[in-house]
Amino acid sequence: MSNSTFSSTPELQVAQRGAALWLTITREERRNAMSHAVLAGMAQAIEQAQDLRDIRAIVVTGAGEKAFCAGADLQSANAFTTDYSEPRGHLARLLRVARASHVPLIARVNGACMAGGMGLMSMCDMAVAARHAVFGLPEVKVGVFPAQVLSVLQHLIPRRALVEMCLTGEPITSAQALEMGLVNYVDDDVDAKLDWLLARLLDKSPAAIRRGLYTLKSVESMAFEESMSFTESQIALFTLTEDAKEGQKAFQEKRKPNWVGH
Repeated sequence: MSNSTFSSTPELQVAQRGAALWLTITREERRNAMSHAVLAGMAQAIEQAQDLRDIRAIVVTGAGEKAFCAGADLQSANAFTTDYSEPRGHLARLLRVARASHVPLIARVNGACMAGGMGLMSMCDMAVAARHAVFGLPEVKVGVFPAQVLSVLQHLIPRRALVEMCLTGEPITSAQALEMGLVNYVDDDVDAKLDWLLARLLDKSPAAIRRGLYTLKSVESMAFEESMSFTESQIALFTLTEDAKEGQKAFQEKRKPNWVGH
């Protein structure tokens, strides 16, 4: 698959590296603050990736080492919206697209992750952070409040910590983020840790991960009995895939499986 399937812009680099699609915000001079073009480009790339079986993971990151994403660009006249008559904004659309993705998203937090940047990080299924990264919801400092971000963040961290971050606007360290479960790993070498995590993901069954992520996301908002009814039918469908047959055969023959991905 060539990179020509995807289109980059001056503000968002979209590039396939092996089995991973990298989405890199390239607004380093603005601390990788979000623009409407960045959000629209990310949503489009994630949607396109759903139908490409050779893309097994999506990495979301920012250029440079100082910032992952500083949130909305407060220098812009339309930092939070472009059209008050439009009920669905660009950030909300991106968060919806990420939620619907059956390709795992991994945040590579290379620096400051603030405000709307917390939304980009939280919409991802996993996150690896550089040790110098900091995390915060500083919206109250400019007279607004985290809104769409809460939809993807509120279930990731303890309620008390969430409320403190929202009401004080003060940042936390990468060590604190790790302790409260906001990120999976913190490392001095964020790329080495990301490669390690990708390797542990990419050698597993593509079919199981694709259908499994669908199942994981579906049951999150279900009541217990609804969840049980859904999952007891899902497990039967898992076993019908070629990957499931190959996985069991490889286990019995004590060899590594050769995944076909369907």
